[in-house]
Amino acid sequence: MKRVLSGTRPTGILHLGNYFGAIESWVKLQDQYECFFFVADWHALTTGYEDTSNLREYTKQVVIDFLACGLDPNKCTIFVQSHVPEHVELHLLFSMITPLSWLYRCPTYKDQMRELKERNIATYGFLGYPCLQAADILIYKAELVPVGEDQLPHLELTREIARRFNYLYGQTFPEPQPILNTVKVLIGTDGRKMSKSYGNTIALSEDLESVRKKVMNMVTDPARIRKNDPGHPEVCTVFAYHKIFSQNSIDEIESSCREGKIGCVECKKKLFESLSQFLEPIQSRRKELENDIDYVFGVIEEGAKKARAIASKTLKEAKDRAGLL
Repeated sequence: MKRVLSGTRPTGILHLGNYFGAIESWVKLQDQYECFFFVADWHALTTGYEDTSNLREYTKQVVIDFLACGLDPNKCTIFVQSHVPEHVELHLLFSMITPLSWLYRCPTYKDQMRELKERNIATYGFLGYPCLQAADILIYKAELVPVGEDQLPHLELTREIARRFNYLYGQTFPEPQPILNTVKVLIGTDGRKMSKSYGNTIALSEDLESVRKKVMNMVTDPARIRKNDPGHPEVCTVFAYHKIFSQNSIDEIESSCREGKIGCVECKKKLFESLSQFLEPIQSRRKELENDIDYVFGVIEEGAKKARAIASKTLKEAKDRAGLL
């Protein structure tokens, strides 16, 4: 069975965009492959090292969200990155052989240096994070990595690092291939890209009354003034959410909007009903997990043991190949 690896940074509470961008597909993959899913807490430090006051809590909450959304520790390995120190040792080995030019050309490096210019992220850790990312994948000799199209250059850099190591020291690592995610793109509640920094997300753990308020404040068709005016759902944030959460009634909602048979307030109320139906099972499971936190930490501990059993063998092989005593 082929091995899959993916992870997410605990930079905040997970939201609907995280679910549809990754976790939804992970839940399906765990039935098809040998899967390793991790919380990338070391990676969170690359842009958030100055304030780590919430890092432990976010890490715990991400694991709870993993479990509440359907990841099953009997089907996949769930672990915290920093609990498997072999990642950083292989990262150091990769950093010795990776040309600086490869790191400087990384699209994310350029984009985030521009987007996060108010933060002091001109650090070795931020520049060199692709070496750690490569170690995350290759320490398990993962053959498949679920990614979106925008992440393909990152995976190609991992493949280049694997190729260079194999060239220098002998065949050791596979060149991982992408599993291209067919994801549902969810915009933010204000119509912009969904982002924690914009404050336009809906958290998986968010109180339903808070969700209701966000839905009722969503921007709709600006050209629609009266309730019976014909609407243009293609420009409406509420309809964009209906396409994901109200699929069984989407045709009726669209035609009612275009014909002016349904007002924006009623349309929002219908969306909140659909969102509630989606969130309630996740939140119910979250409450069970929060009341049994020993189970959650047991999952983390057992996941680290499983991960280290494989990572330690790979690291020993890599060090032997590189000539370390």
